[in-house]
Amino acid sequence: MTDLDHILPLWQELREAGTEYVLATVVAVDGSGYRKPGARMLIAADGRRAGTISGGCLEGEVARKAFWRTENGPVVRRYSTIAEDGEVPYGMGCGGVVHLLLERSETAELVMRRLAGSFVDRVPLAIATVLDGEWIGYRAFWPSESGDNLDAAIAPALADVACEGFEEQQSLTRAVRIKEDRTATVRVEWNAARPGLFVFGAGDDAVPLVRQARQLGWYVAVADGRSNLATRARFPEAHNVQVLAAGEFPELGLRPTDASVVMTHSLEQDTRILAALLAEELAYIGVLGPRRRTDEILLSLAGEYDLPESHVDAQMETWMERLHAPMGLDLGGSTSAEIALAVIAEIQQCRHRASGLALRVIRARDGERRRVTA
Repeated sequence: MTDLDHILPLWQELREAGTEYVLATVVAVDGSGYRKPGARMLIAADGRRAGTISGGCLEGEVARKAFWRTENGPVVRRYSTIAEDGEVPYGMGCGGVVHLLLERSETAELVMRRLAGSFVDRVPLAIATVLDGEWIGYRAFWPSESGDNLDAAIAPALADVACEGFEEQQSLTRAVRIKEDRTATVRVEWNAARPGLFVFGAGDDAVPLVRQARQLGWYVAVADGRSNLATRARFPEAHNVQVLAAGEFPELGLRPTDASVVMTHSLEQDTRILAALLAEELAYIGVLGPRRRTDEILLSLAGEYDLPESHVDAQMETWMERLHAPMGLDLGGSTSAEIALAVIAEIQQCRHRASGLALRVIRARDGERRRVTA
């Protein structure tokens, strides 16, 4: 989904000009591949392109022949990095096979429109796409919309499998009975809601944090009570910059999959902001500064709730379990940019429920498990 931050501007330009384009989508990867299914590249007739489908080895070849390959409609093409049957492999060096759905704007326009809406509104979307047979390139979406203009003959079957992927929040590929006597290979692509990062604090240390989050394609909002700092001029990459009024917490459109960081460097502001964030369901709440400072904030909050003294420690522990305080991974470094990298890395780890371990450690463990079970 985050690739769309680069793809959508070119798509909107081509759409307004009425210019045809080709959309290349990774629909399957056998073995190792740099990009996974769902990765996209948009190709203009003048050679411009946005998005990536490999580590840089396939893009030129795919773009060069994209319009020729799609003269007769959508097609799934196989690109191998392995020498097979005397063929010269593409030089990705990954040792895998990438399958791409190539289609022109006639069929791609609908999926681009739905992806754009999902991206801007920050809502999840499941897309069911037929990958073979006479209906190749046909789609259904979940949630569906009245303007989808789907083929009534096959839409119900596709909608059912799209709904399944949406409810299970996962992508899948399977043979689907399109009609009574015909089946087709259908891939359901699950697109989670676009990640959001809400930065409470507009100091100099927030600038690299906002910039790095935007490079990942996240939605980013900045809020601070200091009007001289919370400005568009200081945060041109942010989607939303607000000045916090005293005693108020604005409606920011927080979602359960979003992350927030508290870094105003003001105990009064941080306490008020943290009280509001703890009332929300969020994937990540980070607090800048030492643990002692966060304890002080939580103790102040407990006092505001007028809790019995015997319940204060338990409530503070409950709150602390939801917080990343101090926020960030132990990556080393002390500059604003280095701290921002540590925070972004921890948010990414939480979003994907990843281990945070070095890949060489994980691969070594996987290899050891295979040797033990062999």
